[in-house]
Amino acid sequence: MTFNIGSQQGNINNVAGDQTIHGGQHGEFTAATDPRAMLGLLRSELDRLGLPPNVARQVNGEVASISAEIGSPSPDRTTVAQRLVQIVRLVTTAGAVVSAGGALAGVLSSFAGWLGPLGDSVLHAIAR
Repeated sequence: MTFNIGSQQGNINNVAGDQTIHGGQHGEFTAATDPRAMLGLLRSELDRLGLPPNVARQVNGEVASISAEIGSPSPDRTTVAQRLVQIVRLVTTAGAVVSAGGALAGVLSSFAGWLGPLGDSVLHAIAR
């Protein structure tokens, strides 16, 4: 059985079979909606990873491209999505974990929300 699930927000459980929850389920969803603010958070989280110099250089190039797009009068969201996916690939290849509960994944998820349906590619990259 295959499920193709797009963007989701809130408390969502995708399970195969039965699920029982005792005591309720609670969650909090917060997301930055200003792409410039998200970019600042992205830079901070990437800096915290301590990536090898060659990977950091490539990641910084992708971030610079995103910054240029966001600074333009009408940002090309497809380009931003592609750059974010490339950042996830580079970071993952370098051995860093982009986990669903981590701060980096949170920033990337916020960007995915800003991108709308184009953000699905970013979410899929995080989930791999």
